[in-house]
Amino acid sequence: MVDVSEAVSSRRTIRAFLDKPVDEAVLRRVLEQAQRAPSGGNVQPWNATVLSGEPLKRLIAAVAEALPQGRAAFSMEYDIYPKGLDGRYEDYRFNVGELMYAALGIPREDKKGRLAQFAANFRAFGAPVLMLVHTPGYMGPPQWSDIGMWLQTVMLLLRGEGLDSAPQEAWAMYSRQVRECVAIPEDHIFFCGVGIGYRDPDAPINTFDVPRAPLSQVVRFEGF
Repeated sequence: MVDVSEAVSSRRTIRAFLDKPVDEAVLRRVLEQAQRAPSGGNVQPWNATVLSGEPLKRLIAAVAEALPQGRAAFSMEYDIYPKGLDGRYEDYRFNVGELMYAALGIPREDKKGRLAQFAANFRAFGAPVLMLVHTPGYMGPPQWSDIGMWLQTVMLLLRGEGLDSAPQEAWAMYSRQVRECVAIPEDHIFFCGVGIGYRDPDAPINTFDVPRAPLSQVVRFEGF
């Protein structure tokens, strides 16, 4: 077990998992505890389906079949990034991608290599478990922020169990294939996937430094 500060500092998006099964009892314990996550008015707008084994293999196969179609196969139900993303927000988004490819030794001109890494998203980076998150379509920004607080709670509790995660909005690109494989209610929006498993500690993609904005850039103190 780890304390909260250690869980926060050691959590990162893992993009290479070990071929090691995850105990269902541990997942149930984590998700039961995560029900204590805050939500406005105690609405608790999060819903999820947790896949492993053959159900996960079927979903991975369905998306693999669609990948060669490129953008023509995309079926996003929301904008993953706002169309006006700019300034430091876009800079951080762009830079983390470049750092990731640099850690893998894939230069910008290696389009095939970058596409291959993009495709790894849809194998959940080798995670043995994939949690798919959705919410009723009428939920608004406050409830989506509640889902974010729940997801962070889940991911920190996973660290407490020695597990790792990869929150993946990328799965939203293939919501049609997800819905064909998983019984998500028609009136729900499919939000994201979360790969769950044990990190490969030797994989360079799991060890490169991910910069964060300095506190002075994002928080202003008054009255102190």
